[in-house]
Amino acid sequence: MDNRPEQPAYQREGAPTDERIDDLLDRMTLAEKAGQVTGTWAGTLRETHDLDDVKEAIDDGHLGFAAPFGWGGALATTPEDAVSAVEELQTYAREETRLGIPLLFSVDAVHGHAYVSGATVFPNGLGAAATWDPEGVEAAAAVTAREVRATGAHQNYGPTVDVGRDARWGRVFETFGESPHLVGALAAAKVRGYQGKGSDDPDGPAIPTDRVVATAKHFPAYGEPERGEDASPVDVSEYKLRNTFVRPFERVLDAGVASVMPSYNSINGEPSHGSAAYLDRLLRDELGFDGHVVSDWNGIRHLHEDHRTAVDHADGVRQARTAGVDVASVGHTPHADRVVELIEDDRLDEATLERAVRRVLRLKFDLGLFDEEPEDAADETDAVETLGAPAHRERALETARDSMTLLQNDGLLPLSGDEDVFVGGPNADDLVNQLGGWSVGRDEGVPGKTIREAVADATTGTVSYAPGTTMNEAIDIDEAVRAARDADVAVLALGEGWYIHEFGPEAQAGSETGEWPTRSDLRLPESQRELVRRVHETETPVVGVLVTGRPLIVDWMAEHVPAILMAYFPGTEGGVAVAETLFGDNDPSGRLPISVPRDEGDLPQHHDALAHPTPIGADEHPDSYDPLFEFGHGLSYTTFETTDLSASVAARPGGSGEDDAPTDRTVRVSVEVFNVGDRAGTETVQVYARQRHASRVRPVRSLVGFERVTLAAGESERVEVSVSVERLGFHKPREGHVVESGPYRFDVAGASTTLEL
Repeated sequence: MDNRPEQPAYQREGAPTDERIDDLLDRMTLAEKAGQVTGTWAGTLRETHDLDDVKEAIDDGHLGFAAPFGWGGALATTPEDAVSAVEELQTYAREETRLGIPLLFSVDAVHGHAYVSGATVFPNGLGAAATWDPEGVEAAAAVTAREVRATGAHQNYGPTVDVGRDARWGRVFETFGESPHLVGALAAAKVRGYQGKGSDDPDGPAIPTDRVVATAKHFPAYGEPERGEDASPVDVSEYKLRNTFVRPFERVLDAGVASVMPSYNSINGEPSHGSAAYLDRLLRDELGFDGHVVSDWNGIRHLHEDHRTAVDHADGVRQARTAGVDVASVGHTPHADRVVELIEDDRLDEATLERAVRRVLRLKFDLGLFDEEPEDAADETDAVETLGAPAHRERALETARDSMTLLQNDGLLPLSGDEDVFVGGPNADDLVNQLGGWSVGRDEGVPGKTIREAVADATTGTVSYAPGTTMNEAIDIDEAVRAARDADVAVLALGEGWYIHEFGPEAQAGSETGEWPTRSDLRLPESQRELVRRVHETETPVVGVLVTGRPLIVDWMAEHVPAILMAYFPGTEGGVAVAETLFGDNDPSGRLPISVPRDEGDLPQHHDALAHPTPIGADEHPDSYDPLFEFGHGLSYTTFETTDLSASVAARPGGSGEDDAPTDRTVRVSVEVFNVGDRAGTETVQVYARQRHASRVRPVRSLVGFERVTLAAGESERVEVSVSVERLGFHKPREGHVVESGPYRFDVAGASTTLEL
């Protein structure tokens, strides 16, 4: 006779998930429930925690989430230490707590697992967006997911779904640019890459063991802050909120994103972390999101410390929980304690807490965490081999190649490969600046080559080097000028360095708060401009390479320098991608995902501005959109011609009755693309649309579709871009999403056609 106690339902692997959740919830105390929706950290954030501190918090607060690596102040920074931390903490949670509920580990891996040494680091957001390649972005995200999961983490705080509408903003480099359509397409691709295809077994893991939970951030509107200042208020009409900022989130929700993170800022006076209007009624009731909402770091504390909509921490916790925040990402034991106190004092409904706990437990069951055996755990050797694996780095190189955006070229590029080259500028020999923010702050253990190293490998000529300047100060411009005078060509790697948020923190960014880069000045600092001017005066032809997170105003360079290459923050393989592009081994196919302004006074400036009158006449009114380089701009080493534009409507029956008329669903826009040059290249067919007459003021044009095509010299191809008719509609306040009948104009490469819908 077997006298062993029956295994609890929540521990039975074959039991239905809902049954397991119900069983576990029935066994949990109030304190255990509060802890399960609270996270903590190992490292330095307000205070320093080591692993013993985290274990103590698991004991005292029953915490369910932890972040011991994968962020700026983390305790573990190597793959070995990351795996070791996961093993120690997960073993403790499973074996030393009453119910053995496993922890969920989260990271910031927004462009690769970049806070862990040896990882593959991809171009940051704008660079990835410059590829205009959803399939490539999805493949890159899958690589990141594998590297994150190999170290034992389960949730990634990405993708960034913000629409970058202000070039001054210190986080614009994280975005996919200024177009809601481009942002939505690429963010949805990232979700697919991170989360993969779930199991067909309804009770099996919904997220494969080599993928991670994706987190769409920062809901609902973060990308056009007042003054371009990070986390400052966003005051927008419902019309703009829904048609610009929410639309990309609709795309990632359709892609099945499992988590959403609110924004730090207030919107129309409501802080996102405390807004039931945004997190409950909009996100859940209207948009149908059924995953979990995780706070941004310290986002709940901001309610009483900064927004001052709460009187104290407890009141902020109440606001956030009532609004719909499920997980306090780094609330630590004080957050869990406040939840218990609020419920015991009848200031928070326990049913609200239980809804959040259910979502968290479902996530852990979906990830298979309750059913993992010791042999399933992350392995140090496997982690070391996975991070920066050759195939992963090759994917990063492909992404970096495709991101290279040639802004101008008077025939200097491509170089032949036998030139004597002078390489200078503050970003010529700096891997950390090449990675950009949300990555390690030191180059120890970072794979890849700098631009200087890659250029030296690419030419048989002599390569000389002098940085000339730091980011802000001249150090050896005279030496740089002497070396440039003796070279056949000068490559100046200019731009910005590593930073996050408001261009800091100072200790990591290397420049004092208030020094350039700042939101008040999008021009290069005087030291870098002097370097360019003086090297130009040698009459050695200059190639300006912009390693930057923002679209910098380089009007003097645009007038005087023969060639300018926008490299963004290109990641570990960016040095090679730059060199390959300069020497013609890579045809530049990147296209700008954001406009490059002529002056800060023109901001905010974007291609899809609303139509408006010109009371004294159009001839007397300066152009509303006249950037230095337009959205979608980018040159190639070959020449493309686009002809024979046409547009037609594909229809399907609108209902089941015999009298139902067909309902328009898709507009098919097609063009013939010819490569009339003498080498292969990739063109991006960009489709813009405008409603000729509408019940509300609409943009003068907006991107509605795109398609990349690669053609050999002399080759042509008919390219068709499918545009959902729903994409031509808009949110009309008090009515919802509408698609209005009438004429619509479609523009491709200077040609236009009109279609009646």
